[in-house]
Amino acid sequence: MDPTTPRSAGSGEEADVVVVGGGTAGCVLAARLSEDPSRRVTLLEAGPRDSHPLVHVPAAFPRLFKSRLDWDYQTAPQPGLAGRSVYWPRGRLLGGCSSTNAMMWVRGVAEDFDEWAGAAGPSWGREPVARLFARVEDVEGALDGGDGGAGRGGPVPVRRLRDPNPLTRAFVAAAVASGIAPASEPHVGTGEGVGETLVTQSGGRRASVVDAYLRPALSRRNLVVRTGARCLRVELSGGRAVGVTYLVGRELREVRARREVVLAAGTVNTPQLLMCSGIGPGAVLSAAGIRTLVDSGGVGGNLQDHLASGLAIESLRPVSLRGTPSARELLRYAFGHRGMLTSNVLEAYALLRSGPRVAAPDLEIGFAPALFLDEGLTLPRAHGVTLAAVLLRPESRGTVTVASPDPTDKPVVDPRYLSDPAGADLERLEAGVRVCARVAATAPLAGELGRVVAPEGLTGEPLVHAAVTGLAQTLYHPVGTCRMGRDASSVVDPELRVRGVAGLRVADASVMPTIVRGHTHAPTVMIAERAAELLGAARP
Repeated sequence: MDPTTPRSAGSGEEADVVVVGGGTAGCVLAARLSEDPSRRVTLLEAGPRDSHPLVHVPAAFPRLFKSRLDWDYQTAPQPGLAGRSVYWPRGRLLGGCSSTNAMMWVRGVAEDFDEWAGAAGPSWGREPVARLFARVEDVEGALDGGDGGAGRGGPVPVRRLRDPNPLTRAFVAAAVASGIAPASEPHVGTGEGVGETLVTQSGGRRASVVDAYLRPALSRRNLVVRTGARCLRVELSGGRAVGVTYLVGRELREVRARREVVLAAGTVNTPQLLMCSGIGPGAVLSAAGIRTLVDSGGVGGNLQDHLASGLAIESLRPVSLRGTPSARELLRYAFGHRGMLTSNVLEAYALLRSGPRVAAPDLEIGFAPALFLDEGLTLPRAHGVTLAAVLLRPESRGTVTVASPDPTDKPVVDPRYLSDPAGADLERLEAGVRVCARVAATAPLAGELGRVVAPEGLTGEPLVHAAVTGLAQTLYHPVGTCRMGRDASSVVDPELRVRGVAGLRVADASVMPTIVRGHTHAPTVMIAERAAELLGAARP
């Protein structure tokens, strides 16, 4: 046998439910399902456990980019961004992106879930979703201003930043002075206005879904967690999902599912796994050399993402996060989990409308007390700040497709940024960059800032245009590639069942029919909670 050929270990392993992907949704779902001791659950994660020390240090997450804990995707060249390819980090470890993200807890506005209800039925509307969020959240820190208090008792700690940067408070004050109202509901991110970010932290450390959900469940005998398990395909028999084939090193293994397989591998990997299993658009599968078992044209389509662009500006005082490597800050974090290393980097944000006729917020203005350059891959060499405009409701739609039958090959990610025919996305994003410039020129923030570092040497409209075409990047929120809906062309139905295949569901951000006007971590946790309800009620 060729030494590079995977060795088959056969089957024999069984579970009632097999969850593919130990990221945000997968950890939540596996923990919830295993609360029933009669249900055997197997969770498969391609990456390692979350033991790397930088995972738990909030401000260190950019250091994990392009490491072994990152899927490290690059988009196809984007015509709307002057032909640039955009780097997409995705967490490749237990906890997924909840172990590598900026920890922001921003639910989205009520109108988002009204739209979901229109697409997928009333169980996804604002009131049922609010009930699920209330089950999830422990917002004690947000309500009483500290780490103590009564709280709501949910598993996810939602806290104020322990040590916000003084430049962050200058930004909030300047935003208000420029005409942006203070946020009315900052603790859940459901209202317009500006405020400091609330984060998923506990005691100054990251609180991922591993911490909140999975770790407390690991002692359960009915829960099996396998890391380093790269899933290759869903096994189908008689139109039903009956198991999953996965790779550990060079050894092929299979786990049989007595009841259901649930894909929670994320917006990129879930549609890739479906297509490599023969479920997807027939033309795409045929071109990739894959036999079509279920022709599902929506798989990999409907890709939406939050595109961000803005200004990097030097600060006159040496107080930005450039100081995180100092001995003083290392000691502050080591002895008490205080100081700059507790920062989530994007320490404040505003939700606002791009115009008076817009029904709900369609722009976010984020603030980082640091120079966030080169998509986060270049450590700042000087003190500064970044103000970023985020396009919350893009009209553009992209795709995730496969070009090969090999599931270990990277899929083709093409978000088609700024491709909407009417040009509304570009218009709104440029309007957001103008807001960034206005806030930066308003006291008290204006008195803290010097020259614009990026885009450099420009003013006025050339500055705005260069910020979008030359600097725009993902805010790490791709969704929608396995859209849920009541229509026959949706990939999954309102109960998250894959159309055309029995015993197979999807439960991650890929099912979102439209992207939220917030951040995607919180609604992904909520989706997993709903999936646990659905699977708990399901019968063989």
